[in-house]
Amino acid sequence: MDSEIFRWIGDDTLLSALVAEQSTPLLLIMIASCIALLSKGADWMIDGVVDLARRTGLPKIVIGATVVSLGTTLPEAFVSVMAAYMGNPGLALGNGVGSIIADTGLIFGLTCVLAAVPVNRYILNRTGWAQVGSATLLVVIALAVLITTPSGTEPQLGRRVGFLFLILLAAYLFLTYLWARQGGADAIDGEQESTEAFMSLKRSWSLVLGGLLMVVVGARILVPSASEIAVRIGVPDDVIAATMVAFGTSLPELMTAIASIRKGHPEIMVGNIVGADVLNVLFVIGAAAAATPLAIPANFYYFHFPAMLIILYSFRVFISTNRSGVFYRRQGLWLLSVYALYVFLQYALNIGSAH
Repeated sequence: MDSEIFRWIGDDTLLSALVAEQSTPLLLIMIASCIALLSKGADWMIDGVVDLARRTGLPKIVIGATVVSLGTTLPEAFVSVMAAYMGNPGLALGNGVGSIIADTGLIFGLTCVLAAVPVNRYILNRTGWAQVGSATLLVVIALAVLITTPSGTEPQLGRRVGFLFLILLAAYLFLTYLWARQGGADAIDGEQESTEAFMSLKRSWSLVLGGLLMVVVGARILVPSASEIAVRIGVPDDVIAATMVAFGTSLPELMTAIASIRKGHPEIMVGNIVGADVLNVLFVIGAAAAATPLAIPANFYYFHFPAMLIILYSFRVFISTNRSGVFYRRQGLWLLSVYALYVFLQYALNIGSAH
């Protein structure tokens, strides 16, 4: 019975097959219901996170980079580990890399275009280096594996790499907490003070965890439902793979971004994107590699890895050069343009999805 439950969680083909049996009107109702669930869940989560930040004295950007990003990447990590156990280890590497590209290129880029996003230099000059450093480490290790792998054999990220990433994950979470505690006023630079009364601690955690569950369940059902509708109206499979799947794995981060900006707490979105990028390498890929070695397809070396690094190093440059306290609209347009070019080339050159 337990193995059957795990199959439903970790095997996308089962959910896709179930969705394919439904009528188009029912699928449309499911999509509308999922969007409502995602929206309400993200609202609840942001309310709970803001209250926790005020209660603990930690900056909201740090709560976003730890609690929220752990919550939004945990399902992905679990699905990746289960997929690896069930004989599809390639899913984890694609999930991690594809989500980083979509989170930073699409979601953060779009947010910068639509809203004034604050630059917390104290926190971002630290967690931002963890963001770009973890991705760079992944690529360096992948290149080292490629060089040392015998000709004719597909390179793999071994289990020792997975355990190294998990150790680095624990260090990142501890250091993020330490930086927040040591930063004082610098760590909460740009954050708005709230005069609202505190919720009970139980209510705060209930909103965070309940909201996360609603976001995850909504995203899990919405993506295959929307993909099935796209198939029925004649959208090519490779276009769906290049857009819908990548978008779907970043849907929790997108809904969190929308809710945090709408409620006046964009720093939670920044923290969530940065934290999710770190966790996609150290947690999603790390946990799956620790479970079973992950093969590295050739298209990652010449396409997906370079796209990821261009986006992340652009973000790093923006943090270092911004002097006005906010990210500029033109910087968001650059990230969006790189993401759009990435998706276009993936489809036009038939390179194959990272997922």
